[in-house]
Amino acid sequence: MNIVVFALLAAGAGACIALQASANGNFRKNLGDNPLAAAYLSICGTIVTATLAVLLLRPRVPEMTAVRETPWWNWIGGPLGALIVLAGAALAPRLGAALFIALVVAGQLICSLALDHFGLMGLAQQALTPGRVLGAVLVVAGVVCVKFL
Repeated sequence: MNIVVFALLAAGAGACIALQASANGNFRKNLGDNPLAAAYLSICGTIVTATLAVLLLRPRVPEMTAVRETPWWNWIGGPLGALIVLAGAALAPRLGAALFIALVVAGQLICSLALDHFGLMGLAQQALTPGRVLGAVLVVAGVVCVKFL
């Protein structure tokens, strides 16, 4: 696949994050202002979806030695995903979808620049350049525009 297809898929994933945060925020309200219940039930939907995908697609089961030898930080995706779902349920209704997502993107970009710069978590090292810093500054400026303009 070419870069355009990957870029469109990534943009679609971003749209899903905005939709998810908005849905979970409304779910929270419908459950008596309970963000933990909304996050939990949303993640139950994730488990059902992943289970159905495994049953339908029947991927190869990894060897147990590979599972045991996996670095510790590979296992934090689930808990971090739960925190993201909880944040969307708790914060999107208070901040609005646009500001919530703008702040999420700013946080993602700043963290990603550090991960790339130091080559952490198995990523190829990519130096922090003035252009990359400018890009992050522009995203933060976008957050300010979304909030105050």
